[in-house]
Amino acid sequence: MDPTETPNPSTKPAPRLAGRRILLGVGGGIAAYKSCDLSSRLVKEQAHVTAVLTKGARRFVTPFAFEALTGNACLTRNFQRLDGQRTPYPHIDPATDADLVVLAPATANLIARLAAGMADELLPTLMLSVRCPVLVCPAMNVQMWQHPATQRNVKTLEGFGHRLCGPGSGDLACGMTGEGRMIEPAEIVEQIVALLPKTQTIPFPGSGSKKGRMRRAPRPKKRKPGSAGESAEGGKSKGKR
Repeated sequence: MDPTETPNPSTKPAPRLAGRRILLGVGGGIAAYKSCDLSSRLVKEQAHVTAVLTKGARRFVTPFAFEALTGNACLTRNFQRLDGQRTPYPHIDPATDADLVVLAPATANLIARLAAGMADELLPTLMLSVRCPVLVCPAMNVQMWQHPATQRNVKTLEGFGHRLCGPGSGDLACGMTGEGRMIEPAEIVEQIVALLPKTQTIPFPGSGSKKGRMRRAPRPKKRKPGSAGESAEGGKSKGKR
């Protein structure tokens, strides 16, 4: 373009997350309202966003909000099948299909459950099947964040290979000041854009699958009565003597 030519202000920048499948896990904290903004920003980057809400999250935000913002069904319970979905593994497949999992907000409770490997509801259950990068965005009271148990749990998640995004420092909803603020959605998007091109899905051991899908053993074929080597009564047929 000619240096003297003024750029067209109506030209939109190219989407940076086109076609990327992002699983957005929302924990039960006041910062859950920020996740609505985050999902909207990710959709504007043309990411395919599926929100997973914990029971606690549904006390702050509703599944309908995320469905309206993302255009996709919001997952809230184990074994929840979507319209037209026939998979017998709805508590596993969303995790193995994702290019990235973002936990925002990641509350002290959610972090503790993930560190312990619990599977007491859908989001922690899915996390046990995840083989893609995970971005953890903590949000909690400053004293909860500084507690040795929380710090130990965070280190456990980092040991799993999860990446930490935050928390930020400032005024908290409880009236205190300090670390514990969830990083702003715009900054989280920038972290996601920087992270995704440099990472690949981690395959299941021995699967040889690029997307980390499990290979299931083929079912044995049922023998029909009267087939070779068996009589109609199920016994072995006698050969000619």
